[in-house]
Amino acid sequence: MPVDQHTHGAPAQPAEILREQGLRVTAPRLAVLDAVAAVPHADADAVLRHARAALPTVSVQAVYDVLHALTDAGILRRIEPAGHPARYERRVGDNHHHVVCRTCGAVDDVDCAVGEAPCLTPSSTSGFTVETAEVTYWGLCPSCRDLPAD
Repeated sequence: MPVDQHTHGAPAQPAEILREQGLRVTAPRLAVLDAVAAVPHADADAVLRHARAALPTVSVQAVYDVLHALTDAGILRRIEPAGHPARYERRVGDNHHHVVCRTCGAVDDVDCAVGEAPCLTPSSTSGFTVETAEVTYWGLCPSCRDLPAD
């Protein structure tokens, strides 16, 4: 899986990222890549809104198709915090985790404490070869934590 150079070293151009993964460079793909870079951990609706600001004619289906294709190509990472819509980010391939606010749903990155995959060792693998472990920390973001109690 490629590491997104957007967050690791010199930023790669979106068209270059697509070509490196053997994908055609299209306006919807560029708009979606830009949206996810601008709004990390965005859900599909937020990606659509941002993409339409740059490309007003892009359809809902096109955005979903692009999100799926870019995730399959390893250009985007899809995370699915329990009880929340899927979110997308360009930070891929570095074994990081997430912290999610129980109140507002804000998501942020948390670097892996172990440094390599998988971060957790299961008590039994049932014969599987474990490649990754997704860790989600739950709590309150600073804004929600500082709200006065009712």
